[in-house]
Amino acid sequence: MSEADSQASADRAQQSLREHISTIASSAFQQYGPSLDYPTIQKVLLDRKVVRYPVTIVFDSGNLRDGEFAFAKQRGENPADGFTLFIHPLFENEEENIPLLIAYHLVCINYGDIVGSREAELFGATLLGMDIDLYYQKLCALADRLAVA
Repeated sequence: MSEADSQASADRAQQSLREHISTIASSAFQQYGPSLDYPTIQKVLLDRKVVRYPVTIVFDSGNLRDGEFAFAKQRGENPADGFTLFIHPLFENEEENIPLLIAYHLVCINYGDIVGSREAELFGATLLGMDIDLYYQKLCALADRLAVA
């Protein structure tokens, strides 16, 4: 296989993954939307068709890097052991913002290292029924608040 063929194959696989991600998030939006508030996204976390592994939310910055609003840490050697999603305590009483922060990390919990920020933005925006650019802007505004906190 030539390098060009290999790249084309990788591009097709990435596109297929994005389509799958979009389908899962869109289906979840149809089931749980149109307004995914904090109590509703907690229900989403229990739906194994949307989130493959158990997730516990903890408001604690001890596992976060500077400027990081959340981080999903695998609990054991196997993803099936579940994840703890650490969210910066600055957002603990901001129920309107918590779903945005959670949604961004769910695709990484589901697919691991094969996804990046583009897929996280796609999944989060689709799950919340938002335009990707608007979702990204809202996340940036939340992350920017950490710099002054």
